[in-house]
Amino acid sequence: MKTTETPAPVPAESGAPVLKADTPPGGPRKAKKEGTTLNVFSHAILVIWAFMVAMPLVWAVMTSFKDDASIFGSPWSLPDKLNFDNWSRAWSQAHMSDYFLNTVLVVGGSLVGTLVLGSMAAYVLARFDFPGNRFIYYLFIGGMSFPIMLALVPLFYVVDNMGLLNTIHGLILVYIAYSLPFTVFFLTAFFRTLPTSVAEAAFVDGASHTRTFFQVMLPMAKPGLISVGIFNFLGQWNQYMLPTVLNTDPDKHVLTQGLVQLAVSQGYKGDWSGLFAGLVMAMLPVLAAYIIFQRQVVQGLTAGALK
Repeated sequence: MKTTETPAPVPAESGAPVLKADTPPGGPRKAKKEGTTLNVFSHAILVIWAFMVAMPLVWAVMTSFKDDASIFGSPWSLPDKLNFDNWSRAWSQAHMSDYFLNTVLVVGGSLVGTLVLGSMAAYVLARFDFPGNRFIYYLFIGGMSFPIMLALVPLFYVVDNMGLLNTIHGLILVYIAYSLPFTVFFLTAFFRTLPTSVAEAAFVDGASHTRTFFQVMLPMAKPGLISVGIFNFLGQWNQYMLPTVLNTDPDKHVLTQGLVQLAVSQGYKGDWSGLFAGLVMAMLPVLAAYIIFQRQVVQGLTAGALK
């Protein structure tokens, strides 16, 4: 049996230069220069993007405190004085207070219903294996790809036949049905990342499925609930097409309908300062919700990847 002997390495001659094959041409100085250039370029893109996003918001808030002459005379300058009359006029005379209350009722009720029903459906689909599990899951996924434009006419007749047309609770039910597919899709993936040992320990202690869900699993899914709740809040608060078709009663209009009504009803008078004040009123709750819960939104989006 022959053994292959590995030849001993030949020592380099004294004084001969030794080349390192792993060292890239130019050394670490060139790599550092490339990294610095990339950082400068990415930061410049982020600054431009932040300016493009923040500038319209700042301009709208600034314009809401101007009078009509200042809006057209010097649109980019700061207001000479803060005209809070614009806000009071939009709140009372333009009925923005009624529109705001209707929107809070509709979005609040639909958001609670969407999170409760969506979390229950997502928990069952993620944790239990039964015939038709994947079929039901893909039905929810298919609901995300179904254009709402195709459902407007049949949806109108369905809501009308149920006696829910031009009602707050009818609009709440439609919002829940509209938001459930994305909610179930999001929370199903989130519930799959939660540890099963905690639920098994609850079952061993004698907890029922209902108690385990509401007292154990649902608190653990808080980051995911907040994330999907913010997304649903944004979509439902800014919804215009559904209330336009299903809510034609002027006394029950929501904010998006109220802003359009405010712009159309002025005719040639053009109360632009009041219109911008109403626009900022509709915009502030969305900004406040994101600023308050931005950390929870990021945690909910990255929880599945980190676990």
